[in-house]
Amino acid sequence: MTDTATFAGLDPITLGDLLRVAGSPGFDRWQDQIRRTGGCANPIHLTGWTLTKDKTTGETLHHYSTEGEPGGRLRIACGNRRASRCPACAWTYAGDTYHLIRAGLAGDADKDIPATVREHPRVFATFTAPSFGPVHNRPDRGVCRCSVRHAADDPALGTALDPATYDYAGTVLFNNHAGDLWMRFVNRLRREIAARAGLTQRELADVCRVSYGKVAEFQKRGAIHFHAVIRIDGPDGPATPPPSWASTNLLTAAIRAAAAHTYTSVSVPASGDQPARTFRWGRQLDVRPVKAFGDGSDLTEQAVASYVAKYATKAAENTGTLDRRIGELAELDRHGVPDHARRLITACRDLDPLYPERRLWAWAHMLGFRGHFSSKSRRYSTTLGNLRQARADFRAIQERAALSLDERERDTALVLADWQYAGHGHTPGESALAATIARDLQLNRDTAREALKENRRERRADDRPGDPR
Repeated sequence: MTDTATFAGLDPITLGDLLRVAGSPGFDRWQDQIRRTGGCANPIHLTGWTLTKDKTTGETLHHYSTEGEPGGRLRIACGNRRASRCPACAWTYAGDTYHLIRAGLAGDADKDIPATVREHPRVFATFTAPSFGPVHNRPDRGVCRCSVRHAADDPALGTALDPATYDYAGTVLFNNHAGDLWMRFVNRLRREIAARAGLTQRELADVCRVSYGKVAEFQKRGAIHFHAVIRIDGPDGPATPPPSWASTNLLTAAIRAAAAHTYTSVSVPASGDQPARTFRWGRQLDVRPVKAFGDGSDLTEQAVASYVAKYATKAAENTGTLDRRIGELAELDRHGVPDHARRLITACRDLDPLYPERRLWAWAHMLGFRGHFSSKSRRYSTTLGNLRQARADFRAIQERAALSLDERERDTALVLADWQYAGHGHTPGESALAATIARDLQLNRDTAREALKENRRERRADDRPGDPR
């Protein structure tokens, strides 16, 4: 862990603190704590104790206190979903999102989603924002409107060709109302499905249910768009079959009609120097069926779940904005925020007094967007809370096993606890060491994943028929 080559690029202060931490008496236990958090970049510090007693005899079965921990503290993972804030916790969040989305596509007995859900009509749809002015882009063919073929990493991509005429106010107001636009789309989608089935909305609810899981993504130009898995179930959710008339083609046609309908729009009144606006989805609506198995299509269940999970840990950072709330515009200078993102953030500040109920300045770091980055309908799949609880239950089982409590003692045990918040984060040296632990854990996971893939490839090769010659 303290190999000098690993930390050769550190500044003297950080390196000195690292050596202090590595040479402290509780260093091994500190490493154990950080490994348990997955290498969390900003762990929560707790002080306190737990006491396990037998209800009948009053005997103390187990006692734990943070007094014996390094610094007298127990460190637990921060749980932040943003990869820019904590890559380790974001990796866990992305994994949970992957399992949540995939369970709704392929089924999972542990999550009460039957495998027959694969037979339900389901599509992967992308809803984009409308245009707010021409921006630098990288088309598949030809060059940008500025007559330049931009490199893939060119910082000019997504920025306005003419900042003087670009509608920055319209962009942040669209972001701010995107959640409302989505809910109007979902309501209209049910009507479009009912119309195609020859049913009223009340009759539709008796025979089927529309379920979805979605994630938000910021385009480089700073406008939000949504990726969504949309599925038709039976009336009681994924465990019941959809009606015979329900098909992927019907669902696709209903989505396109609902997205284009005038009902699926949000009107924003004029205020101050701002005109009245009506927001609709952009013209680049993409709707594709999800394939149950690898049949030559790239849009498999695994591919869709991985794609959604990737964006669940991102926010607006790819536009150059900050990943935390902004107190004053002077912060943009200190952090080197680029001009396009700066103009969007400034638009949020200027619009805030005109639309106070929309709280645009409070969400300026999100370029006005105030919704959830990942969300789902009630019956689409399991919940993130259930996945976190399953992890907690598994750890509790491990801890009870470590205490060697038999089933009788577990049933009669009384657990008392007292915990206090004692801070968060790392010292500079601890931060460098935690990052190394996180990289080691990720390398181990990647190695195990590649070994699993190789084993699967070998099994498939062994299952192939031999050469008849």
